[in-house]
Amino acid sequence: MRSLQVGHSPDADDIFMYYAISFGWIQSTQIRFENDALDIETLNQKALKGIFDVSAISFALYPLIALEQCLLRTGISFGNGYGPKLIKKKGKILKKNFKVALSGAHTTNAMLFRIAYPEARIFYKNFLEIETSVLSGAVDAGVLIHESILQYDESLEVECEIWDLWCDLNRQDLPLPLGGMCLRRSLPLQTAISVESLLTNAVRVALHNKPLLSKMLQERNLVRVDSKKLETYLNLYANEDSVCLNVQQLQALNTLFRIGYEHKFYTQIINAEECLIPTDYLEFRNV
Repeated sequence: MRSLQVGHSPDADDIFMYYAISFGWIQSTQIRFENDALDIETLNQKALKGIFDVSAISFALYPLIALEQCLLRTGISFGNGYGPKLIKKKGKILKKNFKVALSGAHTTNAMLFRIAYPEARIFYKNFLEIETSVLSGAVDAGVLIHESILQYDESLEVECEIWDLWCDLNRQDLPLPLGGMCLRRSLPLQTAISVESLLTNAVRVALHNKPLLSKMLQERNLVRVDSKKLETYLNLYANEDSVCLNVQQLQALNTLFRIGYEHKFYTQIINAEECLIPTDYLEFRNV
């Protein structure tokens, strides 16, 4: 049995989409997964170094690792009318060079923010520290991600929705690409195909058993929100659109990569379809 290291974030949607495997609901006689839960920017940094065999990443990072990593079709999170929020203290007027806390240099929200606010002074922090940094006055504003978007201190207000920045840039009514998964290209192709299949089944099983799995995650203190907020959050980021990339989502990814290239975040444009695992290999092999 081959043991593979999987990195995922501790936010509720990643935990939900993966833990059917940890609970033994999805099993394989050939592959065993060992998982680590780390904040998204730590995962992005480790993906740049190729630390994990499989890892959750911010979609905005992917063009920087495309030569070493395949893009998985499953375990994906897109915003559709919602997403990260730029928050500040109520009534505060932000100057052009305001201080802002972001969750990491390679996150999608950071790229879109930097395009919209080129003069802002950025401080990168763990996503759990962003709200307190704004409240303490250490920064003027911060971009909330994950479950933090559902509830924040009543003294704060939304300055801007990252969704609105995305709409202004893409102009095609496309969903906002936030998080996905990648896999080391050095893995044998048959192993890569099996891994994607197992992870896809994990998402399907999780959605099919949503009430039970949600309850188990809460009983084991694996999520940071109550049952009502968990359901709301999963409806946003771990839903039927998370099972497998669709045509519109691929178009959104290609648009994100093009926007990043046009604003000099990347040195070349890549095509998302060309970065997926060629699952038709098995069909040709068995002909």
